[in-house]
Amino acid sequence: MYSRQTETAIAATTRLAEVYDGGSTRLSVTDIAESRNLQRPFLAKILTVLSQAGVVSGTPGPGGGFMLAKDPKDIRINDIYRLFESDNTSHACPFGGGVCGEGDPCPLHSELVDVQSAVDRLLHDTTLERFQGIEPAPPALIEVGVSATANRRRAFRAKTGRITS
Repeated sequence: MYSRQTETAIAATTRLAEVYDGGSTRLSVTDIAESRNLQRPFLAKILTVLSQAGVVSGTPGPGGGFMLAKDPKDIRINDIYRLFESDNTSHACPFGGGVCGEGDPCPLHSELVDVQSAVDRLLHDTTLERFQGIEPAPPALIEVGVSATANRRRAFRAKTGRITS
């Protein structure tokens, strides 16, 4: 549905929203990368783009780090999505035969339009405020004897490839 860049940008900004307190708390690239299981060099490049767009702000050096540049309620997921994804939505019918919606619609036309509309609404209507104040699991819930990596929030990704029956 979206690129690795977008996925990383959303992961980073939602982490910054979790700790947002008006600007006192800043997280380093390493802090964000470890909490979201992201590759540090790639994350640093994404944070640069987010900084140039005014979504995050960064301060170098000791005590520095990144924070959201605006209140989480003022940042929509779509603001982040648009930085990394083109608006070139294909209107070609996935079943062949030209432009979707011209002539006789394919058997799934209305369902595909509904799905795209739902995704568009989700991106537009969801702000980072939804993630503000979410805390990591309390220490009592962290499994003893399991690596820190295993105790981090697990990432869930849609499977790719062919669907087989």
